[in-house]
Amino acid sequence: MFSQPDRARFLPLAQLHALVAQLMQLGYQCLGPAVENGAIVMRELDDPAGLPRGLQAEQAAGRYRLTRDPQNRYFAWANGPQAIKPQAFAAKESLWRVERDAAGALQFAAVLPAAPAQAIIGVRACDLAALALQDAHFLPEGRRDAHYAQRREQLFLVAVQCAEPGATCFCASTGDGPTPTAGYDLALAELAEGFVAVAGSDKGNAVLDALSLSPATPQQIEAARQQGQAAAAAQTRSLPGRNLREALMSRLDHPRWDAVAARCLACGNCTAVCPTCFCHAEADEPALDGQTSRHERVWDSCFGEVHGHLHGLSVRPDIRSRYRQWLTHKLATWHDQFGRSGCVGCGRCIAWCPVGIDLTEEVAALTASEAPS
Repeated sequence: MFSQPDRARFLPLAQLHALVAQLMQLGYQCLGPAVENGAIVMRELDDPAGLPRGLQAEQAAGRYRLTRDPQNRYFAWANGPQAIKPQAFAAKESLWRVERDAAGALQFAAVLPAAPAQAIIGVRACDLAALALQDAHFLPEGRRDAHYAQRREQLFLVAVQCAEPGATCFCASTGDGPTPTAGYDLALAELAEGFVAVAGSDKGNAVLDALSLSPATPQQIEAARQQGQAAAAAQTRSLPGRNLREALMSRLDHPRWDAVAARCLACGNCTAVCPTCFCHAEADEPALDGQTSRHERVWDSCFGEVHGHLHGLSVRPDIRSRYRQWLTHKLATWHDQFGRSGCVGCGRCIAWCPVGIDLTEEVAALTASEAPS
């Protein structure tokens, strides 16, 4: 975010609504933080001045509670249960449909989503890193997913620096935050009097140009940089390394897998809130009249018993093997697929686990000693 300080501009607090209004004028459906069912979620803004102030979220293992920010900031919350993933990789969608023509023959046709142009305001650095991993999975040359691509191309991302990391956050140890460094159209760092604003794309530059903002002062840029460093230093959780492949794959028979399985409910909450998980299932939904049918893709979880079924038998018949599959794929074999870990340190899997299983605690226990012989 601060790689080109000479291009940073300053957006006064009173002009934040002007930024939203500009995006709306450009035809974007603007999504911003909103309170729903006791959590901060991204919902459409009806009014350019509709962004809430003064929200914070108290997070711990198995706990998420909204609180008030004494400084009345716009973005003092760390993250909610979801961010970008549902806007690009839909929780449920039709891939193709089939219907009978007048002669009774079956006719097949692809179903592509009607993807509106969306601007997401309040994206965190960990979620930008997660989106890059989703892109690597869904958009590689030769097997581009048309449904994901259609939504992805319509996104305008307004990132914000995390000044108040949650107690479950550990993005500093994964190298993915708390200050955005790439993948955004605009990035904001919130100070008392306004925002240091940096464009990360031509689209972002055009939006800032339309607002006629003054350059950010060296003092404002330095205050934002120090704020990000302080947020990183404030994180109390961490992973013991960024490449844990060998450490975990050499401990597949460690007794800790049994210990965590005794607590895990295999509910799939961790995979549902994880911004990088992309497991899905496919099923056909025929109409009752037998004339049409749709082929649906829905989010799935490797914690589900059916997910491991192959030719009549389950290759992961118990919770121990399912938890091990999830953790070793996320932190170990992702290196073979994508050249890095699949964890971006957002901490959602910790906060939203109903029994409070802490990924960082489990990894520390698994890697604390030599692998069992």
